[in-house]
Parts: sequence; structure tokens; C-alpha cells
Amino acid sequence: MAADRLYLDHAATTPMLPAARDVMMEAMANWANPSSPHADGRAARAKLEDARARIAAALGWNGHVIFTSGASEAIAIGLLRAKAGRVVTSPVEHDAVLRVTKGADRLAVTSAGLALSLRHSRLRGHDDQARVGTLLAIQHVNNETGVIQPLDRIDRDGAILFADCAQSAGKLPLPDADMIAISAHKFGGPPGIGALLIRDLALIEPSGGQEQGYRAGTENLPAILAMAAALEAREDWLPRAAALRARLDAGIEAAGGIIVAPDAPRLPVIASYRMPGLSARAQLIQFDLAGISVSAGSACSSGSLKTSHVLGAMGWDEAAAAEVVRVSFGPQTCDSDMDRFIAVWKSMAERASQ
Repeated sequence: MAADRLYLDHAATTPMLPAARDVMMEAMANWANPSSPHADGRAARAKLEDARARIAAALGWNGHVIFTSGASEAIAIGLLRAKAGRVVTSPVEHDAVLRVTKGADRLAVTSAGLALSLRHSRLRGHDDQARVGTLLAIQHVNNETGVIQPLDRIDRDGAILFADCAQSAGKLPLPDADMIAISAHKFGGPPGIGALLIRDLALIEPSGGQEQGYRAGTENLPAILAMAAALEAREDWLPRAAALRARLDAGIEAAGGIIVAPDAPRLPVIASYRMPGLSARAQLIQFDLAGISVSAGSACSSGSLKTSHVLGAMGWDEAAAAEVVRVSFGPQTCDSDMDRFIAVWKSMAERASQ
């Protein structure tokens, strides 16, 4: 990344922490297949299981850890192989959830994007028998708005809870869920590695292969070791991030911008803003020319620049939603970065209003 560029797209991916990078480079120089029976394979297996235990400990998780290629695969395993009669989710979920739950019931959400309880939502066939074997899939932190779902207060009505924690793991305590998806490149680990955390393996159908028969393919030991190192090296920088976002919120509002879900509980490292009169597409181009990296909606779908389904579910009309960009911070983001972004925003907003 060029030294003069300002990277404010950490929700898409955040740079690897030095500790994780060092561990991964060391592991890549000397490792073996953890499934091999020889001495090298047994040594690799020992490192793998040690990393599994360290990751669980770092996250405060007392269940099983199944390594995957990332949160998207963890979501697919958990939702497609769940022993549940039906899946219920919300309309503000990540595309990785919506893709594998087509036709599923959707919870209603408030104008802030907060999901209503299972008991109080209008669901097809919501009698007692239909609720048996229900899996409720809800994102802990929305990847576009930063809104935190109060999963501990949602009335599950006896449903199995699957929590997409790609944006919250390593930042917030894990929710009390039955299954959780995490992704290392969101908290300073390498891309291409994640995990499905699961309380009881009996909740999903096995598929054979590695990972106790629940995920086939040779484990990516260097990346797994780096993920463990990233979790252990992380710092509590959320209070500083909250101050940065407050600074940014104030500057954007002063320049005539609109904050998305300002009154909802939000993870301090993610914020979305509307610039009236200028499309998100035009904003991204102009920010990029100014040396600033931001996104419009999810990085997984922003290449197509489709109107955000999240904002649509929150009641935003298509024209307003098409003027929203996302800003997200990392541990190295500082006050001067906010001032630089605000200055560019003001200049763009002034030109758009003329």
C-alpha cells in the first residue's frame, strides 16, 4: 500500500498484524500435512491442535472449532448441513447468508436494521410445531452499517442460533450462540482462513474428510497458526476507535452528510454515510483519486455497485441508498486520517451542491 494512501476499508479486509505475518512466514518454511502418520505429520498435528485450543481460549469459546477457508464457507457448512427443519434469518444479512438461505423466512427489522424477535415476527407457519427444529441465523455486527444486533436479547423461541461474527470476532465478546462463523482477515490474520465454532457437532451432518469429518481438505496450518497469533496479539483499541468515529460523525454532519443508523448500537470501527446529490459510484472514484480507499456496501458485492439490500430493508429508498459509502477503521487509523477524509468529503459535497 502506497505511503500516501489512506486505507479506510478495514471491514473488507484489514492488513495482517506483524505477529501473525511472522508466524505464518516461519510456518511456511517448515511444515507437513497434519494428517500424515510420520513424525513430521505428527508434529504438524500437534501444532494444529495447539492452535485450535489457543483460538478457542482467545475467543472465550468452550465448544468445537472447525477450520474453514473463511466465514463464507463456515456459513455454508453451518446453514446447509444443519439438522433443522427450517432456517430463519433477516433481510440485512451478508450476501454469504442470503445466498444459501433463498426461500427462508426473514425476520422483520426496524429502521435501524435491528432484527425483531422470532416470537414477534410474522413467519409462515409460526405455530409451535413449525418452530421445532428452527435455526435462526443472525449477523452479530452488520458489515455495512456497523449496527450491533443484541443477540442476547432476541427471543429465539427455542431456535438454534447461528451468529455470523465475521465483523465482531476479535473485537467484541462472542454472543451466546450455538454456531458462529469467523474470518481471520477481519482481525489481522491472513485471508483464506476462518472457522465454524459449534457447541455440539450433532447439530450438523458430517461430510467426511478432515476436521473430525466435518470439512474435507488438508488444513492450512501456516494460516491457522497465523490466525491464532493474530487473536493473541490483538489490543483493545475500540475506545480509541469510538473517539475517531465521533470525530468523523461530527465532521460529516457539519458538511451536510447523513449518518446511517446514528442512534443504533454500532461497532465503533464501521460507519456509513450518505452524501446527498452524489452517487456512491462517483464518490468512490473521487475518493480513490484523492488517495482514500473506502467502499459502498459490502466489499463482496461492491464491485457490481448494486443498491444495498441492507439499506433497502431498513426503509431507505433506492435513490438515497445509492448515495451511501462505508468507512471502516483499523488499529493504526488516527485523528489526522479523519481530518483528511472530512476535508475531501467537504470538498466533494460542496461541488455536488452547486
